[in-house]
This record gives sequence, structure tokens and C-alpha cells, in this order.
Amino acid sequence: MSYLVPSEFVTKMVDAGESKIFMSTRDTLIRAFMAGAILALAAAFAITINVQTGQPLAGAILFPVGFCMLYLLGFDLLTGVFVLAPLALIDKRPGVTIGGVLRNWGLVFTGNFAGAFLVAVLMAIIVTFGFSTEPNAVGKAIGVIGENRTLGYAKYGAPGMMTLFVRGMLCNWMVSLGVVGAMISTTVGGKVIAMWMPIMLFFYMTFEHSIVNMFLFPSGLLLGGNFSIMDYMIWNEIPTVLGNLVGGLAFTGLTLYSTHIKTAPKRAI
Repeated sequence: MSYLVPSEFVTKMVDAGESKIFMSTRDTLIRAFMAGAILALAAAFAITINVQTGQPLAGAILFPVGFCMLYLLGFDLLTGVFVLAPLALIDKRPGVTIGGVLRNWGLVFTGNFAGAFLVAVLMAIIVTFGFSTEPNAVGKAIGVIGENRTLGYAKYGAPGMMTLFVRGMLCNWMVSLGVVGAMISTTVGGKVIAMWMPIMLFFYMTFEHSIVNMFLFPSGLLLGGNFSIMDYMIWNEIPTVLGNLVGGLAFTGLTLYSTHIKTAPKRAI
């Protein structure tokens, strides 16, 4: 599948981080908006499959179609730039600053949320016939997810918060491997296969993905879920974002960079 060796694709990761930091505000927002919207549609697709088949594995197997589409089209998720942008800073690329990295993260967060929220509103309209009826089975399932993954953590207090954070870490460990997977091959088929596997794993394991949650929880609130905006922010989105940042950067970005770019000297025999 025209495989690139690690030293080649890790260099591409650093190059990608640098290009995202210097990208215009307009392009950054557009690409983030479309990424959030496409991933939200994929989440709605997977939940629909789960409800109709009763088989969560079926939804997990097919969910990565959205991730693959958005990365093949060059759109950006917050979980991806959490890994790529800091590498350009660590590599001391000219003109790259902490402010530039934070600016990129803020713009991508904003664009992702706007795209995911738009799809949340559109899907709420679909499953309620324009808010004229009770939510259908898919809508009710989304509402339950929102409650279980906010109040379900809150009832455990600090251990619940720790569990949420760890789920966020594990999520972006896998998702960032999907981002890297898009760089491992130079063919479309190779990229798709490399992206598909870790994304399927994170979704089936119900790890916490900040952008997927930007769709699930606003949808749940629109569809009458029994939780509040503060529940969503404190008991899901904020710790999930932090977990995504730590997991993706620590387990994927820094490990690949340290061993394939800043390789240690060979030991003497």
C-alpha cells in the first residue's frame, strides 16, 4: 500500500502541524466546521445502526467512514491538531510559538463545535418531525447517551471524573493513530485501512471523543435529555478535551517524535 517508514511519516506529522499553525483564520474555521459536521453525521449514522440492528459492533465497524472522509478531504479535528501542532513547536520550526499553537486549537475547537452543533439541530428536526412529535427510537437513544455519560459519571464524584479523563486519554490515543494512519500510505486504500482500525476500536469501546460529544450532548438536550448544559460541560466536555489532549500528545505525538526524529545514539558494542 505504498508504505512510508516511520521517519518519513513522522516528518510529515511535524510539517502538517507547522502548516496548520500558519493557516489563515478563514481556512482553519472552514476546515474545522466541515470536520465537526461530517464526524457528527457519522455518529448519527452509527447510532442509527445500533438502534436498528441491536448490534453495537455494527455501528463501530461503520462509524470510521466519516473519519476517513473528513481526513481525505483535508479537514481538521481538534483531536488531530492536539497532536500535530505541538510537534512543530517542539521541533523549533521558525515562527512557531505557543500563542500560534493555542490560536490553532481555539479556532479548530470553535469550528468543530459549530459544525457538530448544526448537525445536532438538523438531526433533532429529523427525529421529531420538526419538533412536532416525541423523538423516535434514535432520538431517544441519543438522549439516554447524554444522561449516562454526564450524570453517570457525576454520581461517582472524583472517581467518575478520573474515569472520564482516562476514557478521553485512551480515545485520542486511538484517534491520533488514525490521524497518523492517513500519513502512513500514499494510496487512498492504504490510508483508509490504516485509519479505520483504531477509529473502530475507540468507538466500540465507548471512549470519550470531544468532537463526537459536541454532537451527542447538544442533541440530547434538544431532545429532552435529563441533564443540563453545566452537566455537559463539567461532567463531560471539559475533562474529555483535557484527556484527549494528554492522551494524543503523550501516547502518539511525543513517542513517535522522540524515537523516530530525535532518535537516541546507537549504543556502543
